[in-house]
Amino acid sequence: MSPPAAPSDASPRREPASEADWFEVANRLFFRLYQCSNLLHKNGTRHMGDFGATTQQWAVLGALARPLVATKGMSVKDLIEFLLLSRQNLTAVLDRLEARAWVERVKDPEDGRSRLIRLTEDGNRTWQAMRGPIEAFYNQALSPLTEAEQVVLVQLLDRLKGGLNVV
Repeated sequence: MSPPAAPSDASPRREPASEADWFEVANRLFFRLYQCSNLLHKNGTRHMGDFGATTQQWAVLGALARPLVATKGMSVKDLIEFLLLSRQNLTAVLDRLEARAWVERVKDPEDGRSRLIRLTEDGNRTWQAMRGPIEAFYNQALSPLTEAEQVVLVQLLDRLKGGLNVV
């Protein structure tokens, strides 16, 4: 059985290859992604050592610190969709961040039944302090790639993410 054909003319065409060759490349690609994910968590957490934060906490703080979100906050549902986490995983992270007074749950002014998650003043100060070590981590991790390659990698990962969303 052959790998599925590309869905549209906009998608890249694969050169004819045996199924075994195609599977070997796909298997290596997903294994590399798995390795990169593990290294991101391991080394990213090490860079956050002074803050006692994990990469998941870093991701939540970063999501909440974005300019369009920082003032109002985000709903749990929107955070789940943005970070691609399960409700259970996100709730545990939010509980830990709230216990550290880095985030707070506030009433949504547009829907009093809902709560929004936003950074506290302490959470914002912590995020600003984290930016230096995060930038150092990014510089070190991305050093093998040119800026153009980084842009292409983001585009390719966005396309892969789209393919994973339909699986």
